[in-house]
Amino acid sequence: MAGLVRAKPACVLGLASGETPLPTYEELIRLHREEGLSFAMVSTFNLDEYVGLDQSDPRSYAAFMHDRFFRHIDIDTSSTHVPDGSAEDLDLACAEYESAIIAVGGIDLQILGIGADGHIGFNEPISSLASRTRVKVLTEQTRQENARYFASPDDVPRLSLTMGIGTILEARALVLLATGEHKADAVARAIEGPLSAMVPASAIQLHRRAIVIVDEPAASRLALSDYYREVTAAKAGLGAIE
Repeated sequence: MAGLVRAKPACVLGLASGETPLPTYEELIRLHREEGLSFAMVSTFNLDEYVGLDQSDPRSYAAFMHDRFFRHIDIDTSSTHVPDGSAEDLDLACAEYESAIIAVGGIDLQILGIGADGHIGFNEPISSLASRTRVKVLTEQTRQENARYFASPDDVPRLSLTMGIGTILEARALVLLATGEHKADAVARAIEGPLSAMVPASAIQLHRRAIVIVDEPAASRLALSDYYREVTAAKAGLGAIE
């Protein structure tokens, strides 16, 4: 990400919320403070947001991104975009989000997490692999996973706005991050399983430049993990990961 920002100062970054990408954001903040990495011309688009939460609500992803990333760097806040879950017309808000992405020339690099059920963004199982930004009903599993951010599981919204899988796949590069053994099954199904709407993250198999970064516990159920290490080592020796 830092290399992209240096090479293309006006690049467009697709961002994810949650715990997994936080070390990435913390390192980018360090690079900004200590090495002068500037985000002044960068535009960002987040994957998703809860329906019914105003962007000032501390439980919203808009507030999360501001608190954990945006306020620590020199980005123009008018160039940061999070779906508007408090909009009166949600369908219109989704259409306008798609138009805003197109208006800046598309996303150069999209960061993704992965849910334990294989979802990316809030694209739950059986999501269309061609879907666009839209309203999505959250599964009970996803609501339980996210309950730690709310006073009680009952407070977790049932609806979200999310970039669609088709939208995500239009980014010029994808980086999927996963940590922890509880993500191991989803990682294995996404990378080595069949392309399936039941595992939305498996759609990354369709992308020509998708990079997956996992720790050892998250990689523990990959059948070809030894081969992946060999590929990474060989590519690194050539000076590039393709």
